[in-house]
Amino acid sequence: MISCITADEAAALLRDGDFVITGGNGGSGVPEALFEAVERRFLAGRGPHAITLFHVTGVGALTEKGLCRFAHPGLVRRVIGGNFGMQLPFIQMIVNDEVEAYNFPQGVMTHLCRAMAGRQPGVLTHVGLGTYMDPAQDGGRMNARTTEPLVERVRVAGADYLFYRAPGVPSVALIRGTSVDEDGYVSMEHEATAREDLSMAQAVHNAGGLVICQVERRVRRGTLHPHMVKIPGFLIDHVVVEPEQLQTYTTRYDPARCGETRLPSSGIAPDPMDARRVVARRAAFELRPGDVVNLGVGISAMIPNVAAEEGIDELITLTVESGVVGGVPGHAREFGTAVNPRVILDQGYQFDFYDGGGLNCAFLSFAEVDGQGNVNVTRFGRRYDGAGGFINITQNTQRLVFSGSLTGGDADIRVEDGQLAIRRDGKFRKFVPAVGQISFSGALARQRGQQVTFVTDRAVFELEADGIVLTEVAPGVRLKEDVLDQVGFEVRVSASLRTMDPRIFRPGPMGMHAAFVAQAPRQRARRAAGQEAAR
Repeated sequence: MISCITADEAAALLRDGDFVITGGNGGSGVPEALFEAVERRFLAGRGPHAITLFHVTGVGALTEKGLCRFAHPGLVRRVIGGNFGMQLPFIQMIVNDEVEAYNFPQGVMTHLCRAMAGRQPGVLTHVGLGTYMDPAQDGGRMNARTTEPLVERVRVAGADYLFYRAPGVPSVALIRGTSVDEDGYVSMEHEATAREDLSMAQAVHNAGGLVICQVERRVRRGTLHPHMVKIPGFLIDHVVVEPEQLQTYTTRYDPARCGETRLPSSGIAPDPMDARRVVARRAAFELRPGDVVNLGVGISAMIPNVAAEEGIDELITLTVESGVVGGVPGHAREFGTAVNPRVILDQGYQFDFYDGGGLNCAFLSFAEVDGQGNVNVTRFGRRYDGAGGFINITQNTQRLVFSGSLTGGDADIRVEDGQLAIRRDGKFRKFVPAVGQISFSGALARQRGQQVTFVTDRAVFELEADGIVLTEVAPGVRLKEDVLDQVGFEVRVSASLRTMDPRIFRPGPMGMHAAFVAQAPRQRARRAAGQEAAR
C-alpha cells in the first residue's frame, strides 16, 4: 500500500544540504502543493537550508508560484537550471550573487536526468560548442559566486565535444502525475506534458533517496491503463493528493490539451492585430508543407495561432521541446502545451530528435543580434534568463527564423490602414555592435551552411557570408530613419529590397492556403553511410 501523506509532511522530509530534483515545465506538471509547503516550512524557520536545486527548465508564473517559492536566501545554496525566465526572483538572486547558479541547455538537463538514473558520469554532446556553455567562455556559470567547473571541452573520435558532469547524487525528487493506484503506480492521463519525471524518479530511487509525487486522485489497484502509467509504484516513496491541482497556471483542466477531446481549429480565436502579430504572420510565410517545426517562446509561440487562422495547421507538424508533437501549441502561461496534440513524448526523446537534426525548421526569439549574426537570448541587462532549449535547437536545425521587434522598451507601434505606424520607437536597440552573450554563433552557422532569417516588425534580414543583409521593409516605414538608423552596425541593403507582403498588415485571414499547398515540401539531405552530422 502506497504511503499517502500531506504536503506539509512531505516538506518536513527535506533535510539541510539535500540535492532536490524538481519536475514541471513552465506552468504544466508542477507539483505546486509540494513547492508551497517547502516555502511555508522554510519561512517558518524550520528549514531546509542550503539545498542544491536541479530543474530542467523554467517553472513558475514570472513573479510567483513554481520555483519562485524557492527563491529565498539560505534555502538554496546552488541551483542548476535549464532556464530561469519563468522565475524572476531567482534571476534577482543570481544577479545579486546570493546563490551559486549554473545554466545548461534544456536538452542537456533532461539527458542529465537519464544519466543520473543510470549512474553515468554525465552527458557528452556537441550542444553548446561556441556559446557561453563552452569553457572557453563561461562554462554555463551564471555569476561570479559560481566557480566550480562542471563543463569540460574534450576531443573524442577526432571531434570536439562538451562534457557536462552529473552535478551530484540526488536525494529527493518532487514530481507530479494525475492518478495513483494503491500500489503507487502513477499515470498522467490529465497531464499536458510528460516531461522527464520517470527519469527523475529512477535517479533518486537508484541513489537511495526519497521520491515524492503529487497527484490529483487515488484509484483502485489495477484500474489504470498500462499505457497511461508513466512511473511504476516501486519508484514512489510517498504520494500527496491535491484534488485541485491545475493542468497549467491558467487552466484547471482542458481535455483538448491532454488528448481526451479534440477542439475544432475554428474554435481557436485569432490573436489581436498588433505589431507582435505582424511579426508572427511574416514568420509564418517561411513554413513549407510537411515541415516538422519547433516553436520557441515569445512572438514565435504566436505562429500556431496564425497557422490555425490560415487553415494550414494540419499541413505541418508543430512541436515544442517539452515533448508535445502536433496540434496548436500555446503561448504565455500555456507555453509547452498544445491544443489537439498528436503525441505527448517524454522530453528526453524530443531532444534526441532535435539534437540529431530531425527538425525541418525552427522559429525562435532574440534579445540582441550583432553584425556577425550572433544572437543573445540568455543574458541582457539584469535579466539572466538562460538558454532553455534554444541552444539545442539552433545548433541542430538547418533552417532558422529569429523573430522579434527591431527596437525594445516602451514603444508605441501600431498597425493602421494596412501599414505600420511607429508613433514612438523603442528606447534601446536590439541590433547591436556586439551581443552581451553568445547564445547562437553566427560564425558556426555559416560554417554549417545554416539558413538564417531575422523577422522584425518593420524589416526582414538574412544572414549571408558577409554578414547581415536587409531584404524587406514594412509598408509605411522609412528606410533610413526607422530601419538603418536603428541598427547598431553597418548593414548591407539588398539590391532586390522589397516591401513586406501587404496582407500581413490587414485584419482577417491572409489567404495563405492556396499558395502554401502549391509549394514543394522542404527536402531533407540524406547522409552517406558513415557520414557524421555537421558539428
